[in-house]
Amino acid sequence: MNVADAMTPRSEVVTVEIPGTREDVLEYLQDRGFSSVPVIRVDDDGEQFRGLVTRGSLIEQPDEDQLALLAREVPTIGRSASLTDLAELVLESGERRVPVVEDGELLGIVTVTDLVRALAEGESDGETTVGGLATREINTVYHGTPLPVAERELSYAGVAYAIVLDDDGRQTGMITEVDIIDVAHVVQGESNPGDAVANQDDEWMWEGIKAVGSRSIPTLNVEIPSTAVSEFMSEDLITVPKTRTARETAQSMLSNDIEQIPLLSGDELVGIVRDVDLLGALV
Repeated sequence: MNVADAMTPRSEVVTVEIPGTREDVLEYLQDRGFSSVPVIRVDDDGEQFRGLVTRGSLIEQPDEDQLALLAREVPTIGRSASLTDLAELVLESGERRVPVVEDGELLGIVTVTDLVRALAEGESDGETTVGGLATREINTVYHGTPLPVAERELSYAGVAYAIVLDDDGRQTGMITEVDIIDVAHVVQGESNPGDAVANQDDEWMWEGIKAVGSRSIPTLNVEIPSTAVSEFMSEDLITVPKTRTARETAQSMLSNDIEQIPLLSGDELVGIVRDVDLLGALV
């Protein structure tokens, strides 16, 4: 099985075209829940792949409107590459979606989930036990933490999940980036900074805005409910023991539509098996 067998073909991939603006991609990232959208440019030679626009691109560059400047260069792979080659690229780059590109043309998209599916369906060797693949560093958050604070914690930790702990320090659920996105709203609008002077702003401002005048500036804000994490977490945790195979764990991830599973020894939490950890069984 190679990349061509696992990828989503170009005919099924939603793209946006240069020249264009952030408005062209907001619908897909905001309303349709995509994590990223490929950017192409059409010229006399046909389509040319130009990168990906992600939610992070929009949030990190709130004043940028042009797709060409919002697009991020990412690693690509050819359709004849093996799944082992793909797994190595994902593990090395940290990218979850890899465009399949040849001669500058976008042929499709292949993802971590596609690799997990190949494991689950027996297309690749999956007999490695997850005890040796799991990540031992576990990201956690207190169940009473306000959701915006939890979102920042996930962002700073660089992971897409947190095990939720109760008052006794026991696992009581899990909160993921997807859970937060489901209740968050990306709002584009304008703000008026007025004539603020340093140290005269809100007490939580780190620094003031010095004499910028009364003008409106474009903003992109993420609105997240301030309710406690416990209101949004998944309470029924799917867990695995250290002796479970990569294939069995991949099947559990797909059937439960999840990307990480807590690893238990008895009833003690000893690690986390992420979908990308399973790729270790392919390399």
